[in-house]
Amino acid sequence: MSGEPWLILPTYNEAENVQAIVAASGEVLARVAPDGYRVLIVDDGSPDGTGALADRMADAHTWVEVLHRAEKSGIGPAYLAGFRHALDRGAGYVMEMDSDFSHDPADLARLLEAVRDGADLALGSRYVPGGGVSDWGVLRRFISEGGSTYARLVLGLGVRDLTGGFKCFRREVLESIHFDSVRSRGYAFQVELTYRTVQAGFAVVEVPIVFRDRQHGTSKMSWRIAAEAMWLVPRLRFR
Repeated sequence: MSGEPWLILPTYNEAENVQAIVAASGEVLARVAPDGYRVLIVDDGSPDGTGALADRMADAHTWVEVLHRAEKSGIGPAYLAGFRHALDRGAGYVMEMDSDFSHDPADLARLLEAVRDGADLALGSRYVPGGGVSDWGVLRRFISEGGSTYARLVLGLGVRDLTGGFKCFRREVLESIHFDSVRSRGYAFQVELTYRTVQAGFAVVEVPIVFRDRQHGTSKMSWRIAAEAMWLVPRLRFR
C-alpha cells in the first residue's frame, strides 16, 4: 500500500536482539499505522545467524521483509540499501532505528506523529530538553556530545543531536538526496543526511528521547568510525 511507514533495521550480529526488537516495533507500528506498515531488516551477512532469524520472522509475518547484503560495509551503505528498497515499494515515511534497544521502540509513535504533523524529518534527540542518555561512561558521552557539537559548529546548524540514528523521514526528503553521492559509511552518515536535509530547505524537528546502552551484543562504535566524522564533516561544508 502506498504511503506506509517503513522501519529500517540494520543488523550485524544481532541474534540476541533481532526477534525482540522486531516484535516490539511491530506492536507500536500496528497501533499508529493500522492501515499498513513494514519492518525491513537489512542484514550485512551476520555470521551469528541473525539473517536466518530474520528470514523466519519474514515467513511468519507479512509486514516483515529482509534484505541480505553479502558483507559488512558500514551503517551508511546498509541504510541506503534499505531506503532504496522502501522507496521503490511506495513508502510514505521511512524510519531508522538501532536494533539493540538503545532506542525505545515506543518512541517510533512520537517520531511518526511529528512528521505527520508537518515536519519533514523528525529525529530522536538526546540533547534537547527532555532528552538524555543512560548507562554511558564518561568517554562515550564525551565522544557523542563532542561529535555533535563539533559537527554543529562546522556546519552552522541549529540541530542539537546530529549524530543520532533514530529518525523519521518524509518520503520527499529521501527522494531529494542523491544516494550515490553520499560519502559517509559510518558515524558521519547521520550527520550528512541531516545536513543535506537542512540544505534542501526541509523542516527538521528534534523529539526528545532517552538513549540507553545496549544490554546484549557488542557495540559497533570504534575510534575509526569516529575519526571518519572528524575529517568528513568539514568536507560536507566546503565541498
